[in-house]
Amino acid sequence: MAKEKTLFTCSACGGTSPRWLGKCPSCGAWNTLVETMPEAEPGKNRYSAAPFAGLAQAQAVQPLAAIEARDFARTASGLEELDRVLGGGIVEGGVVLIGGDPGIGKSTLLLQALDALQRTGLPTLYVTGEESGAQVALRARRLGLEHSPVQVLAEIQLEKILATMDAQQPAVAVIDSIQTVYSDQLSSAPGSVAQVRECAAHLTRAAKSSGMAVVLVGHVTKEGALAGPRVLEHMVDTVLYFEGDTHSPFRLVRAIKNRFGAVNEIGVFAMTERGLKGVSNPSAIFLSQHSTPVPGSCVLVTLEGTRPLLVEIQALVDSGGPSPRRLSVGLDRDRLAMLLAVLHRHAGVACADQDVFVNAVGGVRISEPASDLAVLLAITSSLRGKALPKGFFAFGEVGLAGEVRPAPRGQERLREAAKLGFSVAVVPKANAPKKPIEGLTIHAVERVEEALEVVRGLG
Repeated sequence: MAKEKTLFTCSACGGTSPRWLGKCPSCGAWNTLVETMPEAEPGKNRYSAAPFAGLAQAQAVQPLAAIEARDFARTASGLEELDRVLGGGIVEGGVVLIGGDPGIGKSTLLLQALDALQRTGLPTLYVTGEESGAQVALRARRLGLEHSPVQVLAEIQLEKILATMDAQQPAVAVIDSIQTVYSDQLSSAPGSVAQVRECAAHLTRAAKSSGMAVVLVGHVTKEGALAGPRVLEHMVDTVLYFEGDTHSPFRLVRAIKNRFGAVNEIGVFAMTERGLKGVSNPSAIFLSQHSTPVPGSCVLVTLEGTRPLLVEIQALVDSGGPSPRRLSVGLDRDRLAMLLAVLHRHAGVACADQDVFVNAVGGVRISEPASDLAVLLAITSSLRGKALPKGFFAFGEVGLAGEVRPAPRGQERLREAAKLGFSVAVVPKANAPKKPIEGLTIHAVERVEEALEVVRGLG
C-alpha cells in the first residue's frame, strides 16, 4: 500500500496541521495535536483493498424482524477456565483484547491455548513483536511444548502481518502485543495513540472479513488499565484482564466486556513449572486454613459472573490514634467508611477511635454490595474478640437505613456453600429458600442489628 500523507488533528477544536506542533494553530491549546489519517479521495478508500473489500460495500437496509438471529459457533481452546471467561470458547471472527501486568502470564496462557488448538487441527499463528522466535521457542520448551506445531512470526510491521495472515489463513491469530505493531501509513512510533488505533482497526476488519479469531495482547498503565486509546476497548468484542500477584501462584482472568458471553466472569489459574493450569475449585484459594475459627473472619459467598465463590473476609480492629485509619484490600474503601457509620448508627457498635483493616483473602477483588453483611460481621467479630461459629457464612447488601437487602441469585449461593460443607448462614430475608436445604441452617434477617443479635446467640 502506498504511504499516505498524514495530518495532525486537534482534539480540542478539530483543527488540522500538516506537521506536529506543541500549540494548536487554530485554538491555541497545548499538546492537543494527534496524528490522524486524511480523508480518502472520492471513489478511493484505504480499506477497499483485500482483505477489506467486502467491508467497504454498503449492506442492504432491512427490518430487524427480517434478520435471522443465530447463535455463534464456539471452539474450545483446550483450557476450560479460559473458555469459561470467553463465554464458552473462541468465536469465529471474534476479536479479544487481553491485558495484564508484565510477567503475569499472558504470553504463556496464549501459547498454551494455541498449541491445544493447533493439535486439534485448527491452523494458528502466533505473531510476536516483543520477543524473537528463539525466545518463544525457549518458553515453549519450559512449558513442555518443544514439539509444538504452532506457526510463529516475529514481525511488527502491520502490512507484513496482514500479508502473512492472508497467505496462511489461520483460524486463530495472536498479536503479542498490539503496542509493538506499526503501520507504514503513519509516521509516528509504535505504541503511539494513532498507531495503536489504526493497527487495531485493520486487524479487526481482517478478522471480521475472513472469519479469523484475533487475540490482541495489550500493555497496561501503572494504574492497571489498558494502555493506549480508550476506543481500543470499544473496537473489540471481548476485553479480558489478567489479575494476580506475581508473588502468588494464582492468577485470575476477568471478562470486563464480552459481546458473546457474561461480563465479570472469571477464570482461575495456578502457575506451575509447566505453565498455567485451571483450578477446578477456586473457592479453596480464597478460604483460610485455620484449624479452629478465629476472631475477625467471616466467609462470604460472592458472585463472579455466573460462578458463586466462597471468599474469606478478614477484619482487624485495633485502637488507633487521633486519626484512625480505614484500609481495605480487595474491597471499596469508601463503602467501608459508610458501613462503619451504619454499624454505629443502627447497631450501636462504635469504631470511631479504632483502626479498621479489611482484607479479601487470596487477592480477589470484590465490587458487589452483597459483601456488606459479611464485612460488618467480620468487623464486629474482631472488635469483640469473639470468633464466628465454624461453618458460618453470610451475604447481603446493607443500606444506609440499616436494612439488609437481598443479593441476586441467592439460591445458587446457598447451594454452593452447602455443597462445600458450610452449615450456618445469615442471609437477607428475601433470599431465604422456600424449601430447606439439607445440612444448612439459615437465619433470615431484615436489619443489621437483627443480624448481630443472631450471631451473638450463635456464640
